[in-house]
Amino acid sequence: RLHLVTWNVGTASPPPDVTSLLQLNSLSPTMDMYVIGLQEVNSRITNFLSDLAFDDPWSIFFMTVLSPLGYMKLSSVRMQGLLLLIFVKHAHLPFIRDVHTHYTRTGLYGYWGNKGGVTIRMSLYGHTVCFINCHLPAHMENTEQRLDDFEKILEMQFEEENIPSTLDHDVLFWFGDLNFRIADYGIHFVRESINNKRFNLLWEKDQLNMAKKKEAFLQEFIEGPLQFKPTYKFDLHSDVYDTSEKKRKPAWTDRILWRVKSLCQRASKEDEFSEEEQTISVTLNNYISHMSYGISDHKPVTGTFGLELKPLLSDPLVTLSPEGEWSAERDVLLSYSAVPGFPSSAWDWIGLFKVTFRHANDYVTYAWVEDDEISSNKDSKQVYMSAAEIPDVGGEFLLCYYSNNLQSIVGISQPFQIHPNRTLIEKDLAQEGDTWIHKPDNLESHNEF
Repeated sequence: RLHLVTWNVGTASPPPDVTSLLQLNSLSPTMDMYVIGLQEVNSRITNFLSDLAFDDPWSIFFMTVLSPLGYMKLSSVRMQGLLLLIFVKHAHLPFIRDVHTHYTRTGLYGYWGNKGGVTIRMSLYGHTVCFINCHLPAHMENTEQRLDDFEKILEMQFEEENIPSTLDHDVLFWFGDLNFRIADYGIHFVRESINNKRFNLLWEKDQLNMAKKKEAFLQEFIEGPLQFKPTYKFDLHSDVYDTSEKKRKPAWTDRILWRVKSLCQRASKEDEFSEEEQTISVTLNNYISHMSYGISDHKPVTGTFGLELKPLLSDPLVTLSPEGEWSAERDVLLSYSAVPGFPSSAWDWIGLFKVTFRHANDYVTYAWVEDDEISSNKDSKQVYMSAAEIPDVGGEFLLCYYSNNLQSIVGISQPFQIHPNRTLIEKDLAQEGDTWIHKPDNLESHNEF
């Protein structure tokens, strides 16, 4: 289950609550992956430079919401105001490999990243999946420029070797503020059609729908029905369309489309694929806008998908677990085993993470798999961690194996408990008691502090 968000946030800060946006209160099963594409994230020079050194406020916000629920930020890519974030459930991490990012500038002749696309691709259970978050040129008359820019984004190549081109991925998701407008009809007809919920009257003049009939490269992309109000342009903090002097015509600028490679191949061949050959399928369960969010002049749009995969990978590259009961009072051991041919490196490490960890670098402590190894046989290896590095208060933790060659977590343990260091905790409590009892007699002598 994949939940995809696109939202032009208009340089605003995150809202106080995204429960409905992420469907966190849904009675349906929980999501396996969240893909969040934002446009117009605040990118003033000072903000952008600080965001390069640290996570930006939107990334921190979504990590704060999702990490307590068992999601880790798998990857992110930022280009000026464009931000793409992917969060996944811990259980899927060992089966996600070859994660790579890319960005393509198209705005202002490509010199400044105010328009363009940001991309994250991966191998998911052995299938190649690619996500492109775009912000295309605005204004009614720029349809051709939008199409040209998207073609340019599709043509980009990942720098790493052996990575398929964008259109060669098994599944490709295309979304963002695509900025296509409703042509020909006047503003009064458009608004009346919306007020009467007769959206179908507007579909044939939607520029993206029109382009899909003419442009061969767009015909392979699928979109759900536009059964929600156009998501642009609203007065801030309201569900009222633009009341300013410009009175912009409403439009479905914010869209989510997808393309399944095997369906394209099937369409180009006379012989039908058998069910067995269809190893991946995409089902759209929900395609809606969220009218309650008013921080920008766009409403966010979400698509909830079912990805049915015939797993081409069924075993993690590395299996690992703690040895015996762990306590913060003593050095501890863990064991791991790797599949034959695993490309290990001296720079691989095993991290101890809280169960609510946010991303791969959010470890409490780590051990180098070679430097801290204490025993090895053909079946498994043992690594030690020092008690000095383990949190005294204990708690619930995970172990993750990070592969330097693959630049990703390739193994994760089941959650387990670490018993607290009772000696130190008792000592701290005793010291607190002493401090409370032995107050200095003359407080005035401490005034200079």
